[in-house]
Amino acid sequence: MKLIRIAAVCTMASLSVGCASGLNSIQKQEYAAMEASGVLYKEKNPGTGAALGILPGGGSFYAGEIGLGVVNLLLWPVSILWDPISGYEGSKADNYYITTQKLKKDKAVEITRIDDQLAIKAISTEEYIRQKNQINEKYNF
Repeated sequence: MKLIRIAAVCTMASLSVGCASGLNSIQKQEYAAMEASGVLYKEKNPGTGAALGILPGGGSFYAGEIGLGVVNLLLWPVSILWDPISGYEGSKADNYYITTQKLKKDKAVEITRIDDQLAIKAISTEEYIRQKNQINEKYNF
């Protein structure tokens, strides 16, 4: 009976870790590039997410993973094996998605600005293309 209980806890743990919404390898590279460029918007601190993972479901709740937080709360104290990782990875994912949305908005504003300049013939087509390429390069992560 005890072996069945341990197997059930291990199964739940592996399923819970699979639910954590960390970043894939490409997103991790983009995250590092954004951080190196100084454009990463840090709404959540991954270290705080990891530290709160010691509390029952704390890391997951901090990262906005409510369902995973409930599972980790129910599986505490065993969940302290993976919840700090969930809190850390979830916080990084939140920062990544917030940053990508902010950058999309900023890029759209800049493109609209030069579109308007082209429409009123304040810049030439060649200058428009040059500026648009610069904007695309600036926001390419």
